[in-house]
Amino acid sequence: IVAGGGRIDKPILKAGRSYHKFKAKRKSWPKVRGVAMNPVDHPFGGGNHQHIGKPSTVSRYAPPGRKVCLF
Repeated sequence: IVAGGGRIDKPILKAGRSYHKFKAKRKSWPKVRGVAMNPVDHPFGGGNHQHIGKPSTVSRYAPPGRKVCLF
């Protein structure tokens, strides 16, 4: 029998527990979508409603700041 078996079966339920779970793991939580950001923060940000507003696939020859989302 493995110690801690069934631990992942219990739901997290609260944002605070998820915060403490990911606290030591760099910037992996919370995951904020690009369309939910402001235009200064992400190329998909801004606008009066949440839409990408430009092709989401990126050119192979785009500069590094433009290479976001799907390839």
